[in-house]
Amino acid sequence: MRRRQKGFRKSKFKINNSARKRYPQPAGARKKRGISHTAFLEQEVLAHLYQHKEPQNITEIMDGLSLIRPERKMLSNLLADMCRQHMISCPQSRKAGKLYSLAQKDDLVEGVVEVNPKGFGFAIIAAGPEAPTQQKDRSLRQDPFIAPDNLGSAHQGDRALFRLIPKRRGRTEAIVIKVLHRAATILVGGYEAGRQTSLVIPEDERFLFNVLVRRKDSCGARNGDAVVVEIKDFKGGHRNPEGRIIEVLGDPEDIGVQAEIVIRKHKLPHKFSERALQEADSYPDSIPDDKARLDLRAVPHMTIDGETARDFDDAVAVEKIAGGWRLYVSIADVSYYVKPGSALDREAYERGTSVYFPNRVVPMLPERLSNNLCSLVPRVARPAFTAIIEFDRQGKRLTKKFAKSIIVSRHRLTYTIVKQILVDRNKLLAAKYDDIFTQLQEMAQLAAVLEKKRFERGSIGFSIPEAEVLMNDENQITDVIRAERNMAHKLIEEFMLAANEAVAAQLSDSNISTLYRIHESPDDMKVREFTKFARTLGLHLSANGGSPKWFGKVLAKVDGTPKEYIVNNILLRTMQRARYSPENVGHFGLAATYYTHFTSPIRRYPDLLVHRNLMGMLMKKKGSGVFPAQDLKRAGDFLSDRERTAVNAEREMTERLQVRFMEEKIGESFDGIVSGVTGFGLFIELLDHFVSGAIEITKLKGDYYHFDEKNYRLVGTHTNKVYQVGDLVRIKVASVDIRQRRINFVTE
Repeated sequence: MRRRQKGFRKSKFKINNSARKRYPQPAGARKKRGISHTAFLEQEVLAHLYQHKEPQNITEIMDGLSLIRPERKMLSNLLADMCRQHMISCPQSRKAGKLYSLAQKDDLVEGVVEVNPKGFGFAIIAAGPEAPTQQKDRSLRQDPFIAPDNLGSAHQGDRALFRLIPKRRGRTEAIVIKVLHRAATILVGGYEAGRQTSLVIPEDERFLFNVLVRRKDSCGARNGDAVVVEIKDFKGGHRNPEGRIIEVLGDPEDIGVQAEIVIRKHKLPHKFSERALQEADSYPDSIPDDKARLDLRAVPHMTIDGETARDFDDAVAVEKIAGGWRLYVSIADVSYYVKPGSALDREAYERGTSVYFPNRVVPMLPERLSNNLCSLVPRVARPAFTAIIEFDRQGKRLTKKFAKSIIVSRHRLTYTIVKQILVDRNKLLAAKYDDIFTQLQEMAQLAAVLEKKRFERGSIGFSIPEAEVLMNDENQITDVIRAERNMAHKLIEEFMLAANEAVAAQLSDSNISTLYRIHESPDDMKVREFTKFARTLGLHLSANGGSPKWFGKVLAKVDGTPKEYIVNNILLRTMQRARYSPENVGHFGLAATYYTHFTSPIRRYPDLLVHRNLMGMLMKKKGSGVFPAQDLKRAGDFLSDRERTAVNAEREMTERLQVRFMEEKIGESFDGIVSGVTGFGLFIELLDHFVSGAIEITKLKGDYYHFDEKNYRLVGTHTNKVYQVGDLVRIKVASVDIRQRRINFVTE
């Protein structure tokens, strides 16, 4: 975390001068109550009328705004002026006098403030069936722009009331009328010690203020420490709010502290209550005999995971049968331990998912469950929930059966071991695992058949590598590489997909309310934009694109070429996000009619919910899930949001480690590929390390370059040299901005 120069930043939140002139501040107005000028009062009036459905008289407005009698004249003049401008309507009532209400409710909308570190912002307004007309208007495909002067007292993430104003420079703009809910009263930042008053510089640059901390509220923090600060009050007119430090995280150069920063920044629940821990500890190591469970201990299950995996929640087995195969997908029965309404259940729901960092895990469940009782370790009987599915030789599903079971995993295999046995033909390993060698071969055949059938129906085979940060025993970063994905990964993936589809189909056929994993069709405009962009790469695509099979054909065109990674990434951006919903609309990316998440209840709460729904179906007990059907949509929205938060936190942690790794490489040269072109410059992905950075257009050597927006490329003014997506380049690491997580390159 880089230090800023001590002192106060100039406030980005300026009073609108034109409004000040129109409504001069009257004598007697009480600044202590936050009414600094009449323009601010105008916004308060609009917010008050927006929040009240019934028309209001002047007395009701005064009471709602906590005004006093001397301010009545000022308010009366303001209301009259607003009526003349048709901002509000002012019909006369015999009993109550003049009544005031909004003239055009569609001009006011609610949304979330998204701030840019440069000082401006955007109004993130979600469209919906009950949204005002302008919210659903196609002109709002772009989030309305908020000028610095129009942010008012709003900060990053705040929920606010906006007034939309006519398009300027081709884009609808918004003014913050009132902050409805503060998103952040607790922030992570860097502590800068002063003599009497110190500063906390918010770690997130989108918060355009510093927090003042008096010595008595410093909690023993030392200069340079990463801290958590609680803001006492966002006082109107104050540039920097006051706060108190509630937690000292330590030296931000420590990678462990970096993880703590990300956890606090994304508000990840990371401590279990004593009650939850007691519940987890109350279960014995061995499970009692349960005659209701299907005994599958004789079936040779095995787990296949990564080398560093600590929890093993899924085990598989395959039997060859007449005309096909029988697949067993057995999942640790988390529902046996986590009961609806328990402390464990409530806290698992609040987390929604486990979060995985390179140097630590923030689990959804306590380690007593996640790494022990719900982990299918070898040679230990464990309660499970098993999907038993039979397929013919063409991969067609013939039968499906689900049961509470008890299993024993024979082996803990890794992806690498399976690859070495089946692909590399390692005879020593084949001999070591001779009891399951034949079964592994059958698994490989079944997985290949299932994959072929899935692609034939239109499933999209994206190939997006993930960054793997390698660290030594001293918690130091040794490399950042592309995570390997071999045939063993695909084998397990096919079996999990098959189980998820079978469960979803069963619940749908049985009319059981549950959460589906849905993926809606992409926006037609984004598909057209991609088709246009693809031409610049030499890809001439059919105009009627947008189906899963069309996406598959695009990926097939670049398979194995230097453009594969780039096209996969850009094409993925045209997609909508997969989410959880009680309304099944299918899964576009998988070309699946039915899909849900069943296979990881140890780390995803929706899977636990599906287990309970499936259990209720088997026991013929409807409504056995933790949520009644009418609450499933709310749960689906919340859990989808928790998933997005986890993904963002994981991505940020990886970026923090990537920039620290590259800080040691300043001055070194690497080969890279152009992954993006903008008016700013080039984005580069390194080939030797899975790291990306940028080259400013002014830092490109040998010529002056301009952005050819039509063809998504940079062109040299004198040499006509072209930089476009997919080009190989030789670059040097010029600098690394740790705070902004940016890596800057220059061409050699």
